[in-house]
Amino acid sequence: MDTDLISNLPDDVLGKILSLVPTKLAAATSVLSKRWRNLLPLVDSLDFDETMLFYPDNKDGEDEASSYESGQRRRHSFSHFVDKTLALLSNAPLTEKFSLKCYHESDGARINRWIRTALERGCLELNLEAANYLPIDSQYFTSNTLVKLTISDGLYPGGHLLPFGGVFFPALKTLTLVSVCFTCFDLINFFIHGCPALEELFLCVWMQYMSSPNVKRVTITSDFDDDIKRPSMMLKTPSLVYLDYSSYVAGNYYVVLDSLVEARLDLRLYEPIIYDEDGLWNEEVFGNITNLIEAIRTIKILHLSPSSLEVSFFS
Repeated sequence: MDTDLISNLPDDVLGKILSLVPTKLAAATSVLSKRWRNLLPLVDSLDFDETMLFYPDNKDGEDEASSYESGQRRRHSFSHFVDKTLALLSNAPLTEKFSLKCYHESDGARINRWIRTALERGCLELNLEAANYLPIDSQYFTSNTLVKLTISDGLYPGGHLLPFGGVFFPALKTLTLVSVCFTCFDLINFFIHGCPALEELFLCVWMQYMSSPNVKRVTITSDFDDDIKRPSMMLKTPSLVYLDYSSYVAGNYYVVLDSLVEARLDLRLYEPIIYDEDGLWNEEVFGNITNLIEAIRTIKILHLSPSSLEVSFFS
């Protein structure tokens, strides 16, 4: 008879193995045998990915699995699974990593409850992604243990202005914001100010001003619309050693980069405008990177894209 070597491993080792797979698959192992039935509480990494659930929702008469009725069944099935799993793990040890990717759930209160549960359990890493635009309740969006935070797409910190200290992650080292639609331009800076220990920042959002005294590595990509010219870009990061900046060129730059060692610049000119009445190109070039180049003149490593060289020629 073949020996099941995996099932003979200690419980804590099996818990680590299950933590490496999506939570849906980890939960499914409970039906393998009595040996696996009670191992889910040992999982320290929860990955709730709606695409990993398998839905028996292809009914006769439905041409697409993405129909409204199908989407509602997906929402109910996924939300029920998350609720049931979190309830089952209510007395389990802390969750080191919590990842949530949902595409049909539109109940903001429910999603905020899931996020709050993860933070209250001492989560170290939090990844959030949703298709629907849903505000994160800033009143409870705080943690003394969180080290890494990623927010993508539909989810965004709610409110027009966060109260001082309203968003506070004293241990946060890495922050990633991808296509997050903040309700006002200043909100992103209030958010960053609530992370005093921040060392690494990835931004795929448009911003005009950023200040962070301790951040060491920053990647900014803001290439969304070449029809709206940005008048200026302010970057106050005196401890920064690495900058990766990709964007259409701003009208001017006001930067503090006293510690910068390496920079990667991918700057692009705005497309010229054609005058309809005479068919001539508008030769006015928008953007000036003189201050930016002056601020990085002492760095050791500089990577310039071909378009950045074109921008420097016209500045």
